Amino acid sequence: MNPKRPVHTFSIVARDPGTGEFGVAVQSHWFSVGSIVPWAAAGVGALATQSFANPDFGPAGLALLKAGRSPEQVLAELLAADPGRDERQVALVDRHGQVAAHTGERSIPWAGHQMGEGYSVQANIMVDDRTVPAMASAFEKTRGPLGERLLAALEAGQAAGGDLRGRQSAALRVVGPEATGAFWEDQRIDLRVDDHPQPIEELRRLHTLHTAYAWMNSAEALMVQGEMDEAVAHFSRAADLAPEQTEIALWKAICLALNQRLEEAMPLFERIFEHDPHWARFIERLPQVGMLEPALAEKILRERPDKTQ
Repeated sequence: MNPKRPVHTFSIVARDPGTGEFGVAVQSHWFSVGSIVPWAAAGVGALATQSFANPDFGPAGLALLKAGRSPEQVLAELLAADPGRDERQVALVDRHGQVAAHTGERSIPWAGHQMGEGYSVQANIMVDDRTVPAMASAFEKTRGPLGERLLAALEAGQAAGGDLRGRQSAALRVVGPEATGAFWEDQRIDLRVDDHPQPIEELRRLHTLHTAYAWMNSAEALMVQGEMDEAVAHFSRAADLAPEQTEIALWKAICLALNQRLEEAMPLFERIFEHDPHWARFIERLPQVGMLEPALAEKILRERPDKTQ
């Protein structure tokens, strides 16, 4: 039997009807909530296990969903085998957008859940009963990618009162609509804030950074395909989202230079080299691996502000 793990928290599980993606978002006054509550598998579904959480519900529930059980059937099987069912809170969504949820009668109040089309919100030990409906409303009203909608639900839940004990950790996980056989491709978003005085705000910052790097990754793929103008546009989107990330600006400048737009690139290079001369040494090394022509690298470095080696 699992020891009691009092993960008093608020969370949301959902399926995006447009993309077919599944996601879970959670916040708690409990260390590393992302290692306990959120579970999701591409092409299968998503699940949250909390209150006096039974972590076995995660892998067991996803396995039952994968085997073809409905969420209601999965929930019934999980609870029937668990002597601690009255202390549990669990919710799940499957590939068809069907949901099921359970709040045990011994969950610490305020505790409850609300199911909607393709999603379920659940919470326990809340300040009052406003958190869950606030999360549901925010999720339904927010437009955009699933990760953004899940984050909006967390922010609304916290603004409505949130966990009676305060804040400590948060997590956001989104997986693809179908299993590809490549775990790293199936995991669209996997972000955790294990210990922070403002975990949702930090999760928002990480999500913005994640989005910026997604644009950067797509830009690099476009460079490989020779779509240089489009690559520059994607690097620009990334740089706008994360202006403090020097490396994004550097690769935008490199892409401009490779696209015969050196005049546009040089102000970027100059600011980057002035901020940190080590990036000039990085440019010096790129010809060694065939990523820049030696003559272009030399031209980029010729007028750099700091020529210290």
